[in-house]
Amino acid sequence: MRPSPTPKGPSLTPRGRSRLDERAVHFVSYDGLVNTNSFQKSGLLTYQGHQYAAWYTAGRHAVVARRALGDSTWSTVTLPHRLEADDSHNVICMGVSRADGRLHLNMDSHSDGFHYVKSAAGLLDDPAGTPWTPEALGAVRTTLDGLALTSRFTYPQFVPTPEGGLQLSYRTGVSGDGRCALAEYDGSAWTCLGEWTSSTGTYTGEHGTSTARNMYLHGIDYDADGRLHAFFTWRERNGAVTGGGGLANHDTGYVYSTDRGRTWRNDAGQVVGATGGPDRVAVTGPGLVVDPLGPGHCLMNQESQWTDSAGLPHAVISHVPVRLGPRTGDHVTERTAHGRAFHLRKDAAGTWLKTEIPVPLGSSGRTKLVLDRHDNAYAVLPYGRIAAASKASGHTDWTLLYDGGGLNAFGEVVVDEMRVGTDNVLSFLFQEKSSGTTPSPLHVIDFELPA
Repeated sequence: MRPSPTPKGPSLTPRGRSRLDERAVHFVSYDGLVNTNSFQKSGLLTYQGHQYAAWYTAGRHAVVARRALGDSTWSTVTLPHRLEADDSHNVICMGVSRADGRLHLNMDSHSDGFHYVKSAAGLLDDPAGTPWTPEALGAVRTTLDGLALTSRFTYPQFVPTPEGGLQLSYRTGVSGDGRCALAEYDGSAWTCLGEWTSSTGTYTGEHGTSTARNMYLHGIDYDADGRLHAFFTWRERNGAVTGGGGLANHDTGYVYSTDRGRTWRNDAGQVVGATGGPDRVAVTGPGLVVDPLGPGHCLMNQESQWTDSAGLPHAVISHVPVRLGPRTGDHVTERTAHGRAFHLRKDAAGTWLKTEIPVPLGSSGRTKLVLDRHDNAYAVLPYGRIAAASKASGHTDWTLLYDGGGLNAFGEVVVDEMRVGTDNVLSFLFQEKSSGTTPSPLHVIDFELPA
């Protein structure tokens, strides 16, 4: 009987980098750039042997580009839309509906209307034989094929469904008083499923009480078995709960759905909310918190999540370590000086574990999480640095594998999550630092993961 092969640990093999744009739009807003805010989720994706990227140029034009995997040359299409505001929330995200081979884009929104593009059917199924033209991508619309959704729209994330359709996750309302909602595309038409979180209820912390809030998602993704996972944090409307500084964010929560987002369960399997109905996931709901943390520790919203080969959920979150106490200063300053990222995961016994990643953030920005085919974990930190931990260690041996040297990256990066699974490559988009509103280069860099 042959012995079991030794599990492979994490590694990175450089595969090269390519330039998307010599002069991409550059302005700093909410301490981020509109082209590389990591919460846009799919500003870079891979499908059917081609990689797709979307961004805004120095002239504020929205563009989409594609390349065959392995090529360094991108073919670019300029859309008939220009960025409307100097607001880094107004990102471009993309999605793929496998049922009809269409590329979808949603862009340029922060608590207002959105702009939507749906390509011709089959565009992504035969990229080598399909012209890459503005006509193939289609018109820019302000509805989902006539479905308006809400006039207070933010944070679009496309979520491919196991059946080949596509869901759109978004926030309706505003920061501190908003709800998460879902729409669904079945390959022929969009339907609004409705809101699934509540902004009401009373939260009482050490320093005060708040009666309104919104849920910020760290992600919303299906695993290989069709379970929909969502990590989140809450942001209170009443900033007094912080005690005088930092962010009004608190606690890391987790819910999942086994019926395509129609109902939501806590970690114990108890139904805690339903989409489109009066009973929604609320701050007062039972069993939602998997990592308690009060306001005032500069906990960041909208970081990252993944599921491993056993369907177990993992997340990366970041805050000032509790050992340093509550912070009363500006959260950007505090996170830059003291912030750390943490790996939060559920083990096979059902226990939640949390490990501090021993690399100072040196930034207020977010970190992205990726797991390779061996379930090793990679944290893509601000400035394009990459730390990793092996499954064999129980994900406790975090080590910096790549220091981002030579990238001159501004801060957050956008990871191609789909390429990790299809091509075994960690690929991310980053923009170079600049000053003021001087445009700067935008790039994609690739690393091969262990086979």
